[in-house]
Amino acid sequence: MNRYEAPSSESQREVLTGLTETVRKSLSLLIPPEKSWQPTDYLPDLTAPDWHEQLAEFREPAKGLSDEVLVVLVGDMVTEEALPSYSVSLNIIAQDFEGTSDAPWARWLRGWTAEENRHGDLLNAFLRLTGRVEMKSVELTVHHLLNNGFNPRVHPDLYAGLVYTAFQERATKISHNNVGKLAAAEGNVALGNICRRIAGDEARHEMFYTRMMSAVLEQDPAGGTITAGNMLRRIIAMYDGKDPDLFDHFSVVAQRLGVYTVRDYASIVRHLVDTWGIANLPLTGKAARAQTFLCQHAERVELQADRVAERIAQEPRIRFSWIHDRLA
Repeated sequence: MNRYEAPSSESQREVLTGLTETVRKSLSLLIPPEKSWQPTDYLPDLTAPDWHEQLAEFREPAKGLSDEVLVVLVGDMVTEEALPSYSVSLNIIAQDFEGTSDAPWARWLRGWTAEENRHGDLLNAFLRLTGRVEMKSVELTVHHLLNNGFNPRVHPDLYAGLVYTAFQERATKISHNNVGKLAAAEGNVALGNICRRIAGDEARHEMFYTRMMSAVLEQDPAGGTITAGNMLRRIIAMYDGKDPDLFDHFSVVAQRLGVYTVRDYASIVRHLVDTWGIANLPLTGKAARAQTFLCQHAERVELQADRVAERIAQEPRIRFSWIHDRLA
């Protein structure tokens, strides 16, 4: 159960409709398709006469990637491939029922979806071409994830998708950047560049959702704060057909490598609370309780960080079907 009641959808809809011009001005955060990068820009040209040489050169550095880096890379790719579920959830805001609406919210959602779609495509192609992972298992994970559905628990709270996505975009930016650094350190410059490019997209998208939630809080500080208090504990469930605790096991590897840790989670909470000026809002009642929770949450999480790190260090290595059941 949520700790705080969500404001009425009707009042939230009025606020979001009032942000139409703000959304319109923020469409500049999207890059026109003809000016944007595409996955083929970072992959061997299989139509070229020397495609075999290009592919061999592309595959060689991937031999040096550790199993741990491969696991977090697959986890990041699977998260990106869950995009259809996110788009469905966010259409509660856009209300693009025909799929071609010219309204700013709808234009943003379609443009954001188009940009995000390249991330999973590129990482999927990288993993497939390098031959370092068991792609059938990876594909099963994605299939299960989309088939089972993903409930970010945003309905019927219309603000919740903004809070969740602002958080998630910053988290994926951090994760992709860190995987890129690890890949470069292990000799794979191409993967480092890929991860940095994807992280750059996430930064622009984070800016949009953070900006929209700031605008919401200006119009409805109580409702926006209550929603933010509700949306801080969300996960993505992964399942490869074998391991029901797959996401937890992936998270252990990610924390061990420093790709995404409890401290990162706390830093995102603190960043959003500070950016949105939560502490300075004049609130009472349930909203004030949500405000107190938000302002103290990062510190509470950080107090647990060392203990979590110690526990993670003691966790046994796990076999992942993604890497042919090797330990990571």
